[in-house]
Amino acid sequence: MKLKIKNKNILTLDELDSKEIEHLLELAIELKKEQKKGHEKPILQNKTLAMIFEKPSTRTRVSFEVGMLQLGGHAITLSSDNLQMSRGETISDTAKTLSRYVDAIMARVYDHDTLEEFSAYSSIPVINGLSNLYHPCQILADLMTIKEHKKNLKKIKIAWIGDGNNVCNSLILGCSKLQIVISVATPDGFEPSDVAVSTAKLHTKIEITNDPITAITDADVVMTDTFVSIHNTDKDRLSKFLPKFQINSDLMKNAKKDAIFLHCLPAKRDQEVTSDVIDGPQSVVWDEAENRLHVQKALLVSLLNV
Repeated sequence: MKLKIKNKNILTLDELDSKEIEHLLELAIELKKEQKKGHEKPILQNKTLAMIFEKPSTRTRVSFEVGMLQLGGHAITLSSDNLQMSRGETISDTAKTLSRYVDAIMARVYDHDTLEEFSAYSSIPVINGLSNLYHPCQILADLMTIKEHKKNLKKIKIAWIGDGNNVCNSLILGCSKLQIVISVATPDGFEPSDVAVSTAKLHTKIEITNDPITAITDADVVMTDTFVSIHNTDKDRLSKFLPKFQINSDLMKNAKKDAIFLHCLPAKRDQEVTSDVIDGPQSVVWDEAENRLHVQKALLVSLLNV
């Protein structure tokens, strides 16, 4: 399966069209099967990925690094402290330099504008490994996981309960591309990006509400994320979410009986989700975490056009 992605940079998810997303999901599932059978091919041999981290990472770092290794390539991990940017070198000069050394850049940053500037001056693909506004790689993994468990993505309803954050923004864009119905429930003032919502409304049915029960009713997929993260420091923030927006067994009863639960991790147990839900039979969070590896392999293969 080979499809050249038209845009060289993946910063939000809006860069991909529906055909490209569907291709990536199918390729990821195929690569996963090959990996399980031990039939991996070194299709990224002699390719190098530079990984820039301004903030801590478990799943993003390990999945990208292992993915490159499994496909015969190499990954270099660079913290912002290890780059001359920490001493005043510009992002544009750094991007131009790295473009002469490596084949792609993945960056996990605080400010999304950093990624925009990197991509503007880089001659190679730039991938968003998480910013304050978007997390496209996570949503590709989520869509892959949902596809594995629900098969037909166009006949489902997704409920997002909690903070309208970076993950939620990319989820909305992903649902827009694949015409998936989505309902988002947040506290007042924590709604997702107006840009993401207005874009999605052109292509799919999207509901924004302050009522978790409205959002989760008859949902096939229930999703959430932490209420407090490194992007926010408001000490009173948690009280605006709890207990109303916590996903627990009582709230899950409003979803379909065969609904699945997703969380991008790391989870703060008994805050946004109770342990009986995240560890329960409806949870697919470990499939979801694993699929970061497979879908990012598919993304790298497609971006590098091999």
